[in-house]
Amino acid sequence: MLERTVDLPFRIDLRRTLHGIRRGQHDPTVRFDGDVVWRASRAPGGAATVRLVPDGPRHVRATAWGDGAEAALEAVPELIGCEDDAAGFAPEHPVVAKLWRDHADVRLPRSRAVAEALVNVVLEQRVTTYEARRAQHQLVERWGEPAPGPTDLLLPPDPEVLAGVAYYDLHVLGVERKRADTVRRVAAQARQLDRLASAPVADAHARLRLIPGVGPWSAAEVALVALGDPDAVPVGDVHLPSLVTHVLTGAAVDDDDAMLEVLEPFAGHRGRVIRLLQAGSLSAPRHGPRYAPRDIRQQ
Repeated sequence: MLERTVDLPFRIDLRRTLHGIRRGQHDPTVRFDGDVVWRASRAPGGAATVRLVPDGPRHVRATAWGDGAEAALEAVPELIGCEDDAAGFAPEHPVVAKLWRDHADVRLPRSRAVAEALVNVVLEQRVTTYEARRAQHQLVERWGEPAPGPTDLLLPPDPEVLAGVAYYDLHVLGVERKRADTVRRVAAQARQLDRLASAPVADAHARLRLIPGVGPWSAAEVALVALGDPDAVPVGDVHLPSLVTHVLTGAAVDDDDAMLEVLEPFAGHRGRVIRLLQAGSLSAPRHGPRYAPRDIRQQ
């Protein structure tokens, strides 16, 4: 067991900052216990469990277990958003300005676990949130391992193991051929992908999109949690354009081009604006029931 105390450069809400790191309430690799956050991860510094505990408004106490404990503690400031640079972000739009005043403690994390994040995002492509969460849970339960430390969390599967899993074994989890092949492809490239955390963000985006089965939506989702990219926009999300256009213009338009147009004044911080809209629990008006419960995300 290793410990350190991290001095915060600004207030940080751990739970909401790490919201995207946890893939649903029942993610077996991450737990929110009140204000305390537990996370089990293999990447990028080795298998470790980290416990994060707020200690007043300007400190976080971090404890880590496992072979990767030292590297995990060293990475805590990035993970919890201490290095999230909001310089130049001074929104004039009244709604966004108010959200920034009220939720400036929601920062952008940088886990550096690119492959780990990408596997989870691939599982979320073109299916409902329920189906994606179930698949992730079952995948970790079947091929993950008990996480180190005093916890019942599980480590994500070893990429070498996941790369060799037969298609049929993923199929029984509800993962069809296309996503299954992409998951195995990502696992086989895990080491190279994790190195993208040290590359320029634009280069990392381009490299991610070279992987068959990984498109702009998936690359942006990974960038928001693993790369700390404040400008990442998940183009292709079924709900996001309506939310963004409704909040920023008053008219909900279900169109990616319309969303990008209204986000243009926030260039450099478009992902931050999206995160603030989500932190404020804002929503677009509903246009009637969805009889086919398919939350279809683009690659």
